[in-house]
Amino acid sequence: MSNLLRSLVENTPIPKMVKIRQSFDDTILEDPIGELIGRLLTADSMTGITAGQRVAVAVGSRGISRIDELTKTVIDELKRIGTEPFIVPCMGSHGGATAEGQTEVLAHLGIDEERMGCPVRSSMEVVELDRLPNGLPIYCDKIAATESDAIIVINRIKPHTAFRGAIESGMFKMISIGLGKQKGAEACHQLGFKYMAENVPAMARVMIEKLPIRFGVAVVENAYDQICRIEVLGTDTMEEREKELLIEAKSRLPQIFFNDLDVLVIDYIGKNISGDGADPNITGRYPTPYAHGGPEVNKMVVLDLTPESQGNANGVGTADFTTSRLVSKTDWPATYANGLTSTVCAPTKQATTLENDRDAIKAAIKTCNILDYTQCKLVRIRDTLHLGTIEISESLLEEAKRNPRIEILEGPYEWKFDEEGFLPK
Repeated sequence: MSNLLRSLVENTPIPKMVKIRQSFDDTILEDPIGELIGRLLTADSMTGITAGQRVAVAVGSRGISRIDELTKTVIDELKRIGTEPFIVPCMGSHGGATAEGQTEVLAHLGIDEERMGCPVRSSMEVVELDRLPNGLPIYCDKIAATESDAIIVINRIKPHTAFRGAIESGMFKMISIGLGKQKGAEACHQLGFKYMAENVPAMARVMIEKLPIRFGVAVVENAYDQICRIEVLGTDTMEEREKELLIEAKSRLPQIFFNDLDVLVIDYIGKNISGDGADPNITGRYPTPYAHGGPEVNKMVVLDLTPESQGNANGVGTADFTTSRLVSKTDWPATYANGLTSTVCAPTKQATTLENDRDAIKAAIKTCNILDYTQCKLVRIRDTLHLGTIEISESLLEEAKRNPRIEILEGPYEWKFDEEGFLPK
């Protein structure tokens, strides 16, 4: 079968490429760890936490910049005042929706018992706290709910990939879906993304009322995946401040400075990159009709899966083409579990699969509905977190030269594939 597919695409030319640098606002916190320590020392929310208390620190699966250092800083400060902190994986159904899998996801992010100096207590058991007026149950991790005197959440504030609202992905989502584990995530998604902008805050408000949640560490990143803001938000200010931080986070999103593409090639997708493998805010490929933005892309190719994703290839179905390498790395039950929990199953399907990078890219070009394949408007990115240095096809060069936020670095040149047909990364 692979020989047949190769014969269908082998005569499709790949255009020459140009390496460019896109420039975004690079405002950063010079010392984010020092900033966090200072805010923890002055935060009113810390006054309710006292020596001897058991404190659950909820940490998720996202690839937040320096998440291991941020977590260790919170743990160290809690130990300094005499509490007994422990880490609770806070990631809905990620990690294959198993306690062991979620522990492994954190370990891949540098968060384990040895490095953090405290236990990691991972369980998928939950308790039901209440129900929303619409009937949705509200769940919480059993250990955090019944065996802690205080709960702290750490998360990044950013636009969601499947819905729009005043609150999207941040503290409230971490509480309602992350702390809810698989059953809580499933409940929050049950009525679909059409109502997520209502259900996420509603569930979080009830959980804040019924649980000893003391504060959240909110992180905003710049377009280069670097920390530009850290705040410690008590539960009395969390909701309103998260709304403001979301506006800032949206303004700092990186982007591809080309609005109309024939082909988008993405080297890596993964849960540590985005909940959707590749951030739809960047690619323009959304899993639901309740979010929008980004470029118009005719065909999209994903080449590989990050090791941090632990085989969860959610998002591969949003692409048109992929490679046998990515498929061989995929844990399909874990990937399907993502769709069964979120109720959005199209992104967990297997995209049309070619043997290698070269064939997958040629297939995308062949099917992008243009007469002259050499004029294909193609962009290649490493992943949706890293958009500073990217590659564009020669047909986009003049447009790039007119953009003052783009610097031409190298090219035009032809891609060189290895003997097995894969691109160097």
